[in-house]
Amino acid sequence: MTVVIGMVKKPDGIIVRASDFINDYYKEVAMFFQSQGFDNITPDGLREKMEKGDDFILLDVRSPGEYAADAIEGSRLLPVQELSLRVRELPRDKEIIVYCRVGNRSAFAASYLSRLGYTVKNLEGGILAWNMAQENAFAAVS
Repeated sequence: MTVVIGMVKKPDGIIVRASDFINDYYKEVAMFFQSQGFDNITPDGLREKMEKGDDFILLDVRSPGEYAADAIEGSRLLPVQELSLRVRELPRDKEIIVYCRVGNRSAFAASYLSRLGYTVKNLEGGILAWNMAQENAFAAVS
C-alpha cells in the first residue's frame, strides 16, 4: 500500500488532492443545506449587520466548552443537542443567525429552525471563518 500525504482516494477509486476532496465535500454539504429553506451569511455580512445595529439573535450551537473558549461577542449559547428541547426560548419575530466551529452543526440547526418557521441564516465557515475575517480586517487597517 502506498501512502501519499495530501492525497485522498475517493469512493470511485480516483485519487485527488485532499484539499480538493474537502472543498468538494463542503460544497455538497452547503448545496444540500441551502436547499433546506435558509441562506448563508458571510463573516463580512455578519459584521455589517452588527455595525449597522440590526436586530437579530446570534446563536452559537457549539458545546459550552467551545463557547467558553471563544465566542462571537453578543452571541447566545444553545448547543445543537439541546435545540429541539429549548427551541421555544427563541423568538419568532427576530432573524436568527446561527454559527458553530465550521458551519456544519449550524447548518443542521438552521435547517431545523427554518422548517419550524424561523427566519434563519447560517454563518459560512463558522467561528473559524469569522476569526480569520476579523484578523484580515484588523490587518487591513493596521
